[in-house]
Amino acid sequence: MNKKISLGLAISLIAIASAVTFILTSFFSLQSFNEKVVDVNEKSKKYSSLQTIDSYVREHYYGEIDEELLSDGILKGYVSGLGDPYSRYLTAEEYQSELSEKSGELVGLGLTLTQDESGYIRIVDIMDESPVHESGLAAGDIITFVDGNDVLLEGFEASMEALKGQEGTDITITVRRDGIDKDYRFTRRSLEVHTVEGEMLSGYVGYIKISSFKENTPQQFKDVLERLNSNGAKAFVFDLRDNGGGLVTALEECIDPLLPEGVVATAEYKDGHSETLVYSDESELDVPMAVIVNENTASAAELFAAALRDFEKAELVGVQTYGKGVMQITSEFSDGGAVVLTVAEYKTSKSECYNEVGLVPEYITENDDDETVDEQYNKAIEVVKLAMNGENVQ
Repeated sequence: MNKKISLGLAISLIAIASAVTFILTSFFSLQSFNEKVVDVNEKSKKYSSLQTIDSYVREHYYGEIDEELLSDGILKGYVSGLGDPYSRYLTAEEYQSELSEKSGELVGLGLTLTQDESGYIRIVDIMDESPVHESGLAAGDIITFVDGNDVLLEGFEASMEALKGQEGTDITITVRRDGIDKDYRFTRRSLEVHTVEGEMLSGYVGYIKISSFKENTPQQFKDVLERLNSNGAKAFVFDLRDNGGGLVTALEECIDPLLPEGVVATAEYKDGHSETLVYSDESELDVPMAVIVNENTASAAELFAAALRDFEKAELVGVQTYGKGVMQITSEFSDGGAVVLTVAEYKTSKSECYNEVGLVPEYITENDDDETVDEQYNKAIEVVKLAMNGENVQ
């Protein structure tokens, strides 16, 4: 039976509904306003404190103030205050250096260096085709002077900075070997960084080492992959040990030929929306694979390993990885500086994010102190060879 209500009652109900809507709207608007007022007040306090300390320093500081250095320090301190290990502010000079590093090209001597226990600079490695390559210098040699300045007196960081310079400029370094110092003069030049190396192992196993993901990594990877495939590779071992990551765009180009068509990885942002981060086309390499990882395998390198495993293309060998599954974007400022900011988490389309967790290999294998035996390398080869024969590793 249909019930009818009077016109007066209907008007009353509409009035009540309108009143409730107004009250709720007013409540949430007031709440939002109060939150904004608190936020504005908090910001005002922060900026007031900054202004107070600036006035105090300018009045009492004994030394000279470098305004540019001070400004950079304030910006660095702000981003550092986020407590995020991956977000940072870059000065104009630091930003240009990072752009050069990401490109896969560098200007310099082609040396991999570290601080020696003596405080001087120790040569770890020398790039092929570098200005130093045919000089007779070798890993283990010690750099004591840079352009006549003692490394101990100048400091390690300052001396490392002094080694940098423009293409075509000259530099003199003093190198100590067996207690004898000798001067060497070199001309800095532009060098391509090789991040991919590969070779054919016995049993038609292709071995590919990827040290990082830079702008020039995809072409190097494709060249090596094509060469090994042409030579008859029937399985692949990808070595990502000590690969700290790099550009996700470079990772996407490298992993594309290995996986089936579809979304490989997604990024999830602060507001909850997701975006496709890595996509693979229909071309796919269908052979046994293994990926070697260690505690220094991080970020894009972990995503490479996770994707191959999640799509059942490869098994992991080694030890638990670092656990960096967050993405940064870099925004340049008008003064040439830039901020690198963490903006999203990422994961493969088939598993959860590994941030602060890492990836645990199917075959946990540790290398001992005997550097002549690489157990992780040997295990990975064993895994793919048995897979080629349809067998499982026990």
